[in-house]
Amino acid sequence: MTIAAEARPVPQLTQSWLVRLFDYKPFLIFICLLPALGLLLVFLSYPLGLGIWLAFTDTRIGRSGVFIGFENFESLWHDPVFITSVWNTLLYTGVATVAKFGLGLWLALLLNNHLPFKSLLRALILVPWIVPTVLSAIAFWWIYDPQFSIISYVLVDVLGWRDTYVDFLGSPWPARWSLIAANVWRGIPFVAISLLAGLQTISPTLYEAAMLDGANAWQRFRHVTLPMLMPILAIVLTFSVLFTFTDFQLVYAITRGGPINSTHLMATLAFQRGIPGGQLGEGAAIAVAMIPFLVMATLFSYFALARRKWQQGEDND
Repeated sequence: MTIAAEARPVPQLTQSWLVRLFDYKPFLIFICLLPALGLLLVFLSYPLGLGIWLAFTDTRIGRSGVFIGFENFESLWHDPVFITSVWNTLLYTGVATVAKFGLGLWLALLLNNHLPFKSLLRALILVPWIVPTVLSAIAFWWIYDPQFSIISYVLVDVLGWRDTYVDFLGSPWPARWSLIAANVWRGIPFVAISLLAGLQTISPTLYEAAMLDGANAWQRFRHVTLPMLMPILAIVLTFSVLFTFTDFQLVYAITRGGPINSTHLMATLAFQRGIPGGQLGEGAAIAVAMIPFLVMATLFSYFALARRKWQQGEDND
């Protein structure tokens, strides 16, 4: 009886098509990604696609437009205010990014040392970054006020270095440099904390080996710190360029593009033409014109990160 029981075949359970479908790995991947894809489609792809479509139409607020091809871009090519906004954006992005990286790297190297109240200092450095942008803009607008500026008060009434108050926002070039200074103040914490996180990952044994070989402080920074930081430098640089190039709140809250449209960035000009001006098609065209610059910055990050040998301080073959 025992032999007969052992020889009896065991019935196999038949799986339904639904069970086999959920056991299929590509289908599970698709199901898991579907909510994220839906969110991206609704909140990213649709607004982006609509903006690109509006750039090729003559749509205005309250009136649907028709397809007009590249007429909006052709008119912008001959628009002196748009050309000025492009140069302002490039100047604003270039100078602010260089200043933020120079000061941010110096601050990160300083905080990487053993300092008293180091944790408190790191927390305080984040304050300019976490303060709302509009609140920072109002503070700088008060600092740059031609009559009540604290800077002018110190220079004129305290130190006596000037006879008149400084008109920071009344002329084109002083207004541009004032906006750049405000952006640098807000952006330094992001660069400093990000680079500080990268510095924490560098092994101290590398510095000890360099010191045994007789390397001074500059040589250790050049041959150890900089190559090891290069991957995170590329990432932080890309994000900094993107944030600065698309900056809107700080500039619009302080100058609104003035005086006489001399401080408009592409983002602020797109808003002014599209919303207060009612020309949605032209405003969308200005916004679409920003895409090539952003794509170039992203491609720079991609090809820079492809150089994995930077992590070992070597060059590509």
